[in-house]
Amino acid sequence: MHIICILLTLYMLVLIASVVISWVAAVRPLPYSGPVRQVIDFILAITNPVFRLVRGVLPPLPLGGLGIDLSPIIVFIVLGVVLGVIC
Repeated sequence: MHIICILLTLYMLVLIASVVISWVAAVRPLPYSGPVRQVIDFILAITNPVFRLVRGVLPPLPLGGLGIDLSPIIVFIVLGVVLGVIC
């Protein structure tokens, strides 16, 4: 059980990194290549499938010309509950 708690906590940190990456990408372009891009691609590869699952159930909320994506918040809440129950 201890390993599962550590992995879920690490995944929460990766989710935070994914959200920060999306904010940075909204302001400036991400690097096209190099080690930083490899890290970004890895983070997005392990978080986007989970976000897509949530978006399938709860699509982004329209707000003017923008869509507010609630999937990271939902995933944080679910992971927090799972961590509270298991750990």
